[in-house]
Amino acid sequence: MRNQILNYIPEASTNYLIEILDKENIQILVKKERKTKHGDFRVLKNGKCQITINSNLNPYRFLITLIHEIAHYRVYKIFEKKVKPHGKEWKDIFKYMMLPLLNPKVFPKNLIPYISTYIKNPKASTDTDFNLSLALRSFDIDKEKKYIFEMDMGSNFKTYNGRVFILEEKLRKRYKCKEIKTGKTYLFSPNAEIELV
Repeated sequence: MRNQILNYIPEASTNYLIEILDKENIQILVKKERKTKHGDFRVLKNGKCQITINSNLNPYRFLITLIHEIAHYRVYKIFEKKVKPHGKEWKDIFKYMMLPLLNPKVFPKNLIPYISTYIKNPKASTDTDFNLSLALRSFDIDKEKKYIFEMDMGSNFKTYNGRVFILEEKLRKRYKCKEIKTGKTYLFSPNAEIELV
């Protein structure tokens, strides 16, 4: 398990991760791509803890996601279910775990300022931080992906689940889109991955 995980992270972070994983009693699984999340943490019915992470993430996003989920595990060990999943306790532990990694041996210099800004007040997903998300995507293998913010108003697009939308309007932080089939309006993050129709 541990050796498999080490194949997905930047080489300079392996000793740090080995130290963490040797102390924790947690199962970590690498999964096929899931469109709705990069990773997750759960407590199984047998009481054991499990982390899953998508295999298609670039090494930097994989590492951030792994630390994110290990922070959930540590919060669970201390507080069980008495605190919010992404509350102050999780934010503090995530930040504490990320700080030793913020150096140019682990992350490229151009990523460090975005990660530093993000960990000041981390959210449930790195995708909610537009600048960090774009910076991380520059290291993805699949460069063919398109994003809503790149489209012209009035363009039609398809989401991963096959639903077709028309881009209607840019709001302050999101894009207002109408689903063609139902006529319902939805708001999309600027960096939502789409396919042009």
